[in-house]
Amino acid sequence: MAQSVRTLRRATDLDYRFDPTRAGRPTGIIPRSMSLVSTPLAVAPPRAVTDPGAILLISCYELGHQPLSLASPLASLRQAGFAPVTVDTSVESLEDATIRAARLVAISVPMHTALRLGARIAARVRATNPDAHVCFYGLYATLNASYLLGVTGVGDSVIGGEYERPLLDLAAALDRGNDLATVQGLGTVDRPAPPVLEPAALLVPERDSLPQLRAYAGLERTGTIVRAGYVEATRGCHHTCRHCPITPIYGGRFTVVPRDTVLADARAQISAGARHLTFGDPDFFNGPGHGLRICRALHAEHPDVTFDVTIKIEHLLQHRRLLPELAELGCAFVVSAVESLSDAVLRKLDKGHSRAGVVEALDLLDAVGIPMRPSLLPFTPWETLDGYLDLLRFVAERDLVAHVDPVMLAIRLLVPPGSALLGDPTSATWLGELNAEAFTYRWAHPDPRMDALHAAVSALVEEATETQERATATFGKIWRAAHAAAGLVSTRPPRPTTRRRPPPRLTESWFC
Repeated sequence: MAQSVRTLRRATDLDYRFDPTRAGRPTGIIPRSMSLVSTPLAVAPPRAVTDPGAILLISCYELGHQPLSLASPLASLRQAGFAPVTVDTSVESLEDATIRAARLVAISVPMHTALRLGARIAARVRATNPDAHVCFYGLYATLNASYLLGVTGVGDSVIGGEYERPLLDLAAALDRGNDLATVQGLGTVDRPAPPVLEPAALLVPERDSLPQLRAYAGLERTGTIVRAGYVEATRGCHHTCRHCPITPIYGGRFTVVPRDTVLADARAQISAGARHLTFGDPDFFNGPGHGLRICRALHAEHPDVTFDVTIKIEHLLQHRRLLPELAELGCAFVVSAVESLSDAVLRKLDKGHSRAGVVEALDLLDAVGIPMRPSLLPFTPWETLDGYLDLLRFVAERDLVAHVDPVMLAIRLLVPPGSALLGDPTSATWLGELNAEAFTYRWAHPDPRMDALHAAVSALVEEATETQERATATFGKIWRAAHAAAGLVSTRPPRPTTRRRPPPRLTESWFC
């Protein structure tokens, strides 16, 4: 798995940090208001976990979306009689008084950037309210339990997989003074627990305490930005790509979110001003019939609302007959994890597609008028400098420069604890030690030019983000840097053989 950089900077709220020395990627968005220094002030926490504010749900970063990871457990906890407070630190301040009032602090960590920010927040919680129970929940919690619970002690427990029921049971156990060992799916330093894969009876997410949609990323189309919401029709994934953190958690399984739950959540966000929805499913075509039924119902009620989905190349080819309807229902674009054009790299990652399949999928989407926004993983131990140059040439010739966020050309493989790549029989030739603090294994490319190129491209992307440089200009700089790394005389990128309209895009970069 790899991570992204936020492309729309809220100058009044956020400070973008880029750290190429630690895993070689953007570290995410760190709110200026997220101080790690606490003011010493003794305030007694509420006596009961059911008291208002005794449960604090925190999201650190969800790619510019209003966090479903807060809205979903909020609904379950409220129904059971609890009164949580929610804070999204990517757009809100987290006050010391809020921390002191909490007996349970639950931090959502659905991705690597969120985990790095969440660990810092947990340290602040420990300093401010050492008696609070700190729980990490989400995709990266169980994978990094050893560090979070043992090495640093910033956490008391972790929950992986389907987290709503274990969070609810944890709150109830704390309220009643019960032994936490009775909470199924709750991992502690003395009692590890596997991810929870059995789905709970999901309620309609409650978003009324979250920041309004205008605080988050929108959809930009031909110079106009509209508000965007976020829903999930499925969780987990049927596929087991080796670099994906979903694989060690779900192991090829996925769960379906009830149709009525998804529709009710979508309607609520549309009523709040959303004119576009992102389906955050790892692969929308894991359950194509389920997803399309939801889209049909939404389109019948709100024909002007558009949406975007993520679909594997393999599924675009397999379900090509569904693409015309997807376009008719209002699909603005499809994100697809192309990752590489090297068949050798794709086999290493177990992606299930080939270079030829990428070309065919592009043609299929072109035929129905849906733009593809590829996600890429160009820096792996198996990619070559020639392969990187080939990728750039492909992007230029297919007129995909506007479809590929520049950060995608700087993405470097992330190998978290538990990654399926740890079982690669050739790992001894490229894999280093675990950098537990950064939540990833170190690795070096066998060709030092590739590591040097990654550093150069990362710096170009950082600068482009700071200056809000046009993607075409950044692409030109990356083109020249890659040719220089190969010792080649740089020419201008080739003229496109296909002409495309500028595609719609979210104002936050997407990542896989």
